[in-house]
Amino acid sequence: MEDLINALKAANKTIIDVRTPEEFLGGHVVGSINIPLNEIPERIDELKNNSSKIVLCCASGGRSGQATQFLSDLDIDCINGGPWTQVNYLLNN
Repeated sequence: MEDLINALKAANKTIIDVRTPEEFLGGHVVGSINIPLNEIPERIDELKNNSSKIVLCCASGGRSGQATQFLSDLDIDCINGGPWTQVNYLLNN
């Protein structure tokens, strides 16, 4: 949890919500971007060129965990933030 808090406090971070666009429209962390889990492999180059710490989130932490594992295996610096509501809470408190 401390790693997540530190990542969220960093000035240079990118929050990626891996839920579907419909879920994202129902509520999300302000400033986050929506890249659905199934689109992550197609956007590897974009994510590799990202110079900030990537925090991934979803509804419960399952899909963001899958994305974190996939990206970590490719040496992309990222952390699983778990549910977007948790990320939102930690970011704003």
